[in-house]
Amino acid sequence: MKTEKLLSVLFPSFAMMPVVVQAETGKPNIVIIVADDLGTNEIGCYGGANISTPNIDRLASEGMMFTNNYASMAMSVPIRASLYTGLYPARHGSYQNHKATYNSVKSAAHYMAELGYRVGRTGKDHPANQPLVYPFEKVSGFEVNCVASHPPVSTAGGIREFITRNADEPFCLYVCSINSHMPWDAGDASEFDPAKLVLPPNCVDNEQTRKEYCDYLAEIRLLDNEVGMVYETLEETGELDNTLVIFLAEQGPQMPFGKWTLYRYGTHSGFIARYPKAIKAGVVSDALVQYEDILPTMIDFAGGEPIEGLDGQSCLDVLYGKSEGERQWVYGIHNNIPEGDSYPIRSIQDKRWKLIVNLTPEVNYHCKYVTKPGSSMWKSWLETAKMSKDANWLVKRYLIRPAIEFYDLQEDPWELNNLASDPAQAGRIAVMRAALETWMDQQGDRGVLMDTQHPEDSALILTQSSSSGRGDCVSLSN
Repeated sequence: MKTEKLLSVLFPSFAMMPVVVQAETGKPNIVIIVADDLGTNEIGCYGGANISTPNIDRLASEGMMFTNNYASMAMSVPIRASLYTGLYPARHGSYQNHKATYNSVKSAAHYMAELGYRVGRTGKDHPANQPLVYPFEKVSGFEVNCVASHPPVSTAGGIREFITRNADEPFCLYVCSINSHMPWDAGDASEFDPAKLVLPPNCVDNEQTRKEYCDYLAEIRLLDNEVGMVYETLEETGELDNTLVIFLAEQGPQMPFGKWTLYRYGTHSGFIARYPKAIKAGVVSDALVQYEDILPTMIDFAGGEPIEGLDGQSCLDVLYGKSEGERQWVYGIHNNIPEGDSYPIRSIQDKRWKLIVNLTPEVNYHCKYVTKPGSSMWKSWLETAKMSKDANWLVKRYLIRPAIEFYDLQEDPWELNNLASDPAQAGRIAVMRAALETWMDQQGDRGVLMDTQHPEDSALILTQSSSSGRGDCVSLSN
């Protein structure tokens, strides 16, 4: 684990902490703050150049920041199902966006309640309409509808009531913001000068992109304010230092190469954890982590035994400075239906190397939200592409993809230089492809067959249970 001291702050040895904590307050609390479609590249402590995020940055300066946390699926319903269940999408059932979790699956609402916690959620309710799987207590204060236009400002009253209701009972609360999800009309974009923006290198640089990017940044400002509000509420109620506070960025923004892809812009996700009684301040970890690991970590933190059958693994020892991490690989799964025509993608990576396998490269990729005719940003990209070779290359690259993509994330974090045809990488690609197929087999991932419109499916969240979903693996071999 790489560690970098951001602040020269040392805390007492953790070896003596459990006795102190139990004597003073019993089990510690847990608060998980989840952003919505937040590109980690714009967070200040992750190197963001366009906006200050003092409240998120404060959590990092007072806790641990992970630089290699990844979403296995860059869309909200599947990745939140993974967050809540500790399972990868093929096993929890929500392997397409807005597809239901299997009703036989248990979630954090069950596991944490069994450990004596009151478990609540405020804000965005994905996955929704499945009370058997996700029986969270509903907490008021944050907007539920992620596509609400000009939503009301979030308030802390419901959170305060929830955490102070019973001082003898520990609480576990998910605070799920809808920022920075489209339509990007809630914030004040006048804070930002379009001409001074530093755009990601995978963006077509034109006036429209810069305008909309300012709208996006304005919602990140709202998100950071919400993080500050939660922090202050915990502080005012005396619960801050007895609470494990986790911040998660979810997946990347609704832009080409971001959300609804397996590119790093879509899957790389901020993960910060603060708990001064055991987590040293100002530490940066490069341990590989996925969303599926969060629930096992919470259970471990709360004193529970490991749950047999979960895909994730606890990273509590990493948080406590006892381990550099045990993951060798992180995995990605993308099924395009219902957000476009079938276009299944799988990926595997370590800290440096990334393999993407496009299972149907003979067709072009489309996402109805990103490439729809009414998208002002995409329309501007197409217009710019008529005059700019660089823009033309980016547009074609987004739509037309080879069967194999291979990237050196150390040298090329924006994945602009495909090394798949480099003979020097053939051995590494073969090893990673075999590991990916092994994972798919373990998951019951049926490859192309997973990205089809099943008769029982609809564009809405399902409420009926499905079968286990496991089946014969389809080889990645073409």
